[in-house]
Amino acid sequence: MFWVYAISSIRRNYIYVGLTSDLDGRIDRHNKGYERTTKPYAPFKLIYSETHSTRAEARKREKYFKSGVGKEFLRGLI
Repeated sequence: MFWVYAISSIRRNYIYVGLTSDLDGRIDRHNKGYERTTKPYAPFKLIYSETHSTRAEARKREKYFKSGVGKEFLRGLI
């Protein structure tokens, strides 16, 4: 099982979209500053997640959420 997720920085205007097989562990890593890309924007809150049975499906959805249309959808959730 693979998760596509979106997290939003609590302090700054920043949304990160990612893909993982361990959602709770991955969000914990983001919030503890272990991920170089998101470290300056921590802490985060989960704003969206969905599951997929294959990595290929999840990657396709991740790409969508990283696009302009996908980001607009996620901004509407905040």
